[in-house]
Amino acid sequence: MAITSRLTELDDASMSAAQREVLAEILSGPRGNLDGPFLAWIHSPELANHAQRLGAFCRYATGLELRLRELAILTTAVWWKSQAEWQIHAPIAEQAGLAPEVIAALREEREPAFEQDDERLIYRVTRALYAERRVDDALYAEAVAMFGETVVVELVGVLGYYALVAMTLNVFAVRRGDDIPLPFEEPSRS
Repeated sequence: MAITSRLTELDDASMSAAQREVLAEILSGPRGNLDGPFLAWIHSPELANHAQRLGAFCRYATGLELRLRELAILTTAVWWKSQAEWQIHAPIAEQAGLAPEVIAALREEREPAFEQDDERLIYRVTRALYAERRVDDALYAEAVAMFGETVVVELVGVLGYYALVAMTLNVFAVRRGDDIPLPFEEPSRS
């Protein structure tokens, strides 16, 4: 699938040795491609190197079940109106077992009618952190009781990482191709 952005296109001849090294690491890892923010981050190989390692942990190695991780990522994509982040993660979320009705409600910025308590709690923590920039004592205690302290720490890491991803995708207008409809209305650019 063609990825587009407003960045200067890099090819082997224009890349530095550091960029080639990070590119090789990204391509040999679990992602296997420059999808998403890596198209932008490769312009700064040090950022790309650190971010791709954090991203590999956040996407593949936290204590959060994949379904819950993807719920947190989609909630982040909605918050930031991140087109490519949604396009990449909505199919993964559905394959991981997040109900299509939940996914549709998120995209439409409605609170989903969750059937599972763990999903409802991930959504509440995520929304509280984004809207209030805090999680109150009662909600924090509820999250720790359900998931454990380590997983709550990792959830905050996932949210921070995917907020960085969303900002990157938005600033550099990264798109997954013109043939895929955008999930969110695009604000007019001046």
